[in-house]
Amino acid sequence: MFHWTELIQSSPLAMERSVYEVVGGAYRKNNVTTTELRFNPMKRNRGGEQDLDHILAAALRGMDRAMLEYPIRPGLILCLDRTFAYELNEIIAEKAIAWHDRGVVGIDIAGPESAGFRAADYRSLFKRARHFGLGITVHVGESGPVEEIAEVIEELEPDRIGHGVKSAYDPATMGMLRERGIVLEICPTSNLQTEVVSSWEEFRWIFDQFRRNGVRYAISTDGPEMLRTYIRDELATLGRLGILSYEEQVQAAETSLEASFVPRVAAVPAAIIEPATRQEVEREEA
Repeated sequence: MFHWTELIQSSPLAMERSVYEVVGGAYRKNNVTTTELRFNPMKRNRGGEQDLDHILAAALRGMDRAMLEYPIRPGLILCLDRTFAYELNEIIAEKAIAWHDRGVVGIDIAGPESAGFRAADYRSLFKRARHFGLGITVHVGESGPVEEIAEVIEELEPDRIGHGVKSAYDPATMGMLRERGIVLEICPTSNLQTEVVSSWEEFRWIFDQFRRNGVRYAISTDGPEMLRTYIRDELATLGRLGILSYEEQVQAAETSLEASFVPRVAAVPAAIIEPATRQEVEREEA
C-alpha cells in the first residue's frame, strides 16, 4: 500500500495536491487546526527522476493553499529511513534544515527494522538538526525490541517517540521517558492492524502503565486514509471502552499541542494595544 501510494505521489503536482487535501481534510472532517504531516521526500522522486527541492516546494505550496482556505497551522516532518544508506538520510536531514524557515518543522527516522541501522551513527546529524531548530521524533518501540528505545533516547535525545508502546513493558524505559519529558505518539488502530498490540484489552493495560509511571502521550492516527480511521474515531473508541476518561482524552489533546513542532502564533498582549484600538476591538466583539 505504501509503495503504490509513494509512486502515485511522485511528482510535484501530486505532492501539492496530496498535502493540500490531507491538511485541509483534517480540518474539514475533524476540526484539526494544528497538523504535522510527515513523509519521506526521497521515496517520492522516482529514484532521482524529480529533484528533491521540487518535491518539497510543491508540498509546501499545498500547505500554503490549505492555510489560505482554513484556519490551520500545519508543518512538515521529513522522514529518514532505516533501510537507507547514511549518505541518503543525511541529504534528507540537510533538506529539512534548508527548508526549516519555510515550513519544515522536524525530522524523523521511520521504515522497517534493519540490521544495519545504529542510532549512534546519527547522533551528530540529529544534533545538527536540533541546532537549527528542528524538532526530533523517532519511530521506535513498535515492532522492534524494547531495548532499542533506551538506545534512541541516549543517542538521539528525541523530543517525541513514534509509537513506543513497547516501553510499557519496561519500568526503566518508562522512567527515562518520564524524567526527560519525552512524549509518545500512540496510534491505537495502527498498532492493532499491524498486530504490534494484540487487542484493546492490551491497550487498556498499556495506558494503565503509562498512567502509573507518569509517561506523557498524544493520540495519533498514523495514516487516516489507509487505516480508515480519524482522530475522532481513536478518541471515541478509547472513551467508549473506558480505556481513557474524558479528562484523559482532553489531557492527551493538550499534550499533543504542547509537544507539537509547529510554532505557536504569539498573541499580542493587551497592554501594548492603544486604548482607542482596544475599545474598537471590544465593540467589534460585542
